[in-house]
Amino acid sequence: MQSHILACNGHVQPNADTPTGANSSAVPGASGSEPSPLICVEFTGTDTPLLLARNGELLYAIEHLAAKILRLEPEEHDLIFFDAEGFKAKRDRELHLAAETAIEQVRATGRPYSFPPMTSRERRMLHLALTKSGLPTASSGEGPRRFVVLYPEGPAPAQPIPTADRTRAIRNSFRRR
Repeated sequence: MQSHILACNGHVQPNADTPTGANSSAVPGASGSEPSPLICVEFTGTDTPLLLARNGELLYAIEHLAAKILRLEPEEHDLIFFDAEGFKAKRDRELHLAAETAIEQVRATGRPYSFPPMTSRERRMLHLALTKSGLPTASSGEGPRRFVVLYPEGPAPAQPIPTADRTRAIRNSFRRR
């Protein structure tokens, strides 16, 4: 497995064998409203599918360990960015499409929309994508089962939907009738 460490402004670090001109626009969160990462690591090679197995769990774990080693505060974790085969850029596009679809659905039906459970970084990206709609959002659930709920206009419910009730409702919707 190979990795290339880039300064995200497009200049390759010394001794890296990647051509210059790397584009930070492929980096999720590299928009004008958020600071772009200071350290970008792109993994390439035949072993990269190992990093992407189970929805990129190992890739996120390596990124988390790097943040801990660098002693970054949680709000500074966006200063580093690890990717393999454009996985995170694709996931970012998927989240934005899901956000647009959910916004349309909530406005059409007037009912809250619950997204599937996701990592804290993905939830943050989703909250940011949903802010342009002006609709209230909230995270609910516990641990790895935390998810984002998009509410219709008006005040958001004081208590988010409990995870057990949501799980029961989902389970009941799939039961044979």
